[in-house]
Amino acid sequence: MRGQRAYLAGKAAEEQVMRLYLDHGHILVARRWRGAGGEIDLVMERDGQAIFVEVKQSRTHARAAESLSKRQVERLLHSAEDCLGGFPKGSLTPMRFDVALVDGQGRIDIVQNAFMQ
Repeated sequence: MRGQRAYLAGKAAEEQVMRLYLDHGHILVARRWRGAGGEIDLVMERDGQAIFVEVKQSRTHARAAESLSKRQVERLLHSAEDCLGGFPKGSLTPMRFDVALVDGQGRIDIVQNAFMQ
């Protein structure tokens, strides 16, 4: 039962985040895109830039952020590389990686360029 509740909460969080991006002029390219490296929650596009979004939902933003592991980041990077093959410019497509943190109250905090050093 707990797993089902977590799944539904995650799916609702993805929906909220997707709507936020759409409301700000982004275009949905794919939802739950699957590649050799794994799954990307949302692939958005705006002004020719690909935006790969990892959605993390938990009771607090801090807990959501803590749940993103190094292994998940590596899989996301690998999957994004695969996904770019579907864009007109391929690997030359400008891109960024965002992490959307959703807390138990439904508040969203977007960390843009989350994997940049």
